[in-house]
Amino acid sequence: MLDAAGVNHKVDYEPGESTTGLFGGNSNWRGPVWFPVNYLLVQALRRFHEYYHNTMRVECPTGSGRLMNLDEVAGEISRRLVSTFQRDARGRRPVFGANETFQSDPHWRDYIPFHEYFHGDTAAGAGASHQTGWTALVARMIGELSLPPGASGENKAASL
Repeated sequence: MLDAAGVNHKVDYEPGESTTGLFGGNSNWRGPVWFPVNYLLVQALRRFHEYYHNTMRVECPTGSGRLMNLDEVAGEISRRLVSTFQRDARGRRPVFGANETFQSDPHWRDYIPFHEYFHGDTAAGAGASHQTGWTALVARMIGELSLPPGASGENKAASL
């Protein structure tokens, strides 16, 4: 928070589009989910697991009391990212957000866009809806999740 000349300025967590232009318009780096950053995180966790194996365990998710090795954490993050595009128990895809046409119309519900980034709380697509270059990394995550447990890092990447 910055108080300048009697005016209070602050940067809030904004999980999608910014509510103010004060700090440059959209909130890009203050909350939304970006697939390339998350993909790099998943790959880094897998690499660290190759070194630490099961000697390093961390709580995942935070506050759960559940300990996982780094490969398991990478898998958990990947599953969460993949679920952005999967139907939930109600048949709704998080990527479509509140767009009822895309959620329920049989002519649209299976055409899944790869957005530029995603709402940090709901996973609804945000930004440009044609970012197949980097958001298509979800296909690689799906492939990695289909490999047997224990295949990690370069082993998983080499298998795809």
